Amino acid sequence: MKFLIINGPNLNTLGIREPDVYGKKTYESLCEFIKDEARNLDVEVVIFQSNSEGAIIDEIQKTFSKFDGIIINPGAYTHYSYAIHDALKAIGVDSVEVHLSNIHRREEFRQKSVTAPACIGQISGMGFYGYKLSMEYLKYGRPLKG
Repeated sequence: MKFLIINGPNLNTLGIREPDVYGKKTYESLCEFIKDEARNLDVEVVIFQSNSEGAIIDEIQKTFSKFDGIIINPGAYTHYSYAIHDALKAIGVDSVEVHLSNIHRREEFRQKSVTAPACIGQISGMGFYGYKLSMEYLKYGRPLKG
């Protein structure tokens, strides 16, 4: 199996950005964690990060028939990018939305996701571990398609 991992705006500043919320581990350590867990699960991953909505949409559109699933942390686009929502819906690839922090315990504007309805699930507040759970779900636990 092959999964595309998409990380949106400001994920590249992990370790610097609000360490009281996101921790002190760097983006590079997140990528290493994802790769290690992918090896343990015997899945292939491609990791992509962009601060640009258009680049994220372009990457989603490239996945059609090339990936078995998408794990996406849309960052702030979570709360207003109907374009990312539409791109996820258009390609027909199972997607899981993941967030390092618990968006439901943060500011009110962060509690609503417009991209999650385009996904088969959302994991929030589990830190790096949310990516592992997402890979496990896409590999073992996703619903049968009819």
